[in-house]
Amino acid sequence: MDNGNNNGESIVAIQTDAAHAAECLIGQVQDELKRLLEQRAQIMKRIGTAKKTISGLCALLGKDVASEEVLQLVGGPIRGRQAGFTQACRTILMNANGPLTAQEVRERILAGDPTLLSRHKDLLASITTILNRLVNYGEAVKVSNAHGRAWRWSSEATTKPDLPGGSAV
Repeated sequence: MDNGNNNGESIVAIQTDAAHAAECLIGQVQDELKRLLEQRAQIMKRIGTAKKTISGLCALLGKDVASEEVLQLVGGPIRGRQAGFTQACRTILMNANGPLTAQEVRERILAGDPTLLSRHKDLLASITTILNRLVNYGEAVKVSNAHGRAWRWSSEATTKPDLPGGSAV
């Protein structure tokens, strides 16, 4: 009888050890995932800054200063190809002087290329979804303004409160 009880205790001990090992592994993987997501957000901000810089230089000096490959990297229309809906929202935020509401983004898309919105039943919902995705990618920041929710482009020049003196990276 005593032998059977020891086997039961051994099985419980093994299960407890396995559960503890799984919890430790999950914790390690969770920490790594958090680090990777932070790195991705930082990289997306840097990419956005580089794209905004190239776009600004092309606007200032003319598109002839950049190769077709560079224009394609920043999401410009190449060979008559229409830029996508997400890229349009991205470009509008990059070129804005401040935060924009979903309605303001819609107005700017309609003014520029209304065909981009032709496939969407609820324009504001589609735009809000895209803007929130850009926040998740680390490319945009959601802010509050007098009109409610608004979004602004996030660049690496943004002041970071965790740095001494609030200096920017």
